[in-house]
Amino acid sequence: FRINVCFYFYSANRLLFLIKFTQRYLIMLSTAEQYDKIIAQCRQLYINKLQDYGCAWRILRLPSLTDQIYIKACRIRSLQENEVRKIDEDESSEFIGIINYSIMALIQLEKGIATQADLSTQEAIDLYDKHIAITKELMMNKNHDYGEAWRDMRISSHTDIILQKLLRVKQIEDNKGKTIVSEGLDANYQDMINYAVFALILMGFATK
Repeated sequence: FRINVCFYFYSANRLLFLIKFTQRYLIMLSTAEQYDKIIAQCRQLYINKLQDYGCAWRILRLPSLTDQIYIKACRIRSLQENEVRKIDEDESSEFIGIINYSIMALIQLEKGIATQADLSTQEAIDLYDKHIAITKELMMNKNHDYGEAWRDMRISSHTDIILQKLLRVKQIEDNKGKTIVSEGLDANYQDMINYAVFALILMGFATK
């Protein structure tokens, strides 16, 4: 009898573990798919603008890109706080802008600042894909360690965290890129991309 009881509890615990593991795996799979849908839309806008303007953004220094992202994050916060909107629009376009400008910043970190548009359209797309792949892998690793806690956060909290990251980046830039114990610029830009993607997922943008 004692052996049967032990076997029952062992089997029940094992089954519970398998159920939880399966649920967690399916949630992470869903997140990866939603992430890809958001990025596909951001990427297409990036490509369209490359075709219109080329990669003129290659001349922008990092503080200029950071300021562009900061303006967009501040606009999102303003839209979230205003009870009355004179223009019927949501925050989605600004979150997309944060994602694409952050990728441009990561490319600038890798390639350095240019004095002219020095990338072909295909080179610029390849660099976009490279940095998105790295950033998505970071997101998946953090999701594995911390779970899907971001899904329980308000969109306004994602906005505030992006603004916090921007203030950190501004300080690092003022310190000439040097840090003592903190993450570098690249990690902060990657986090801003991921929080912006999370916000768009929560807004239902991955289903459009």
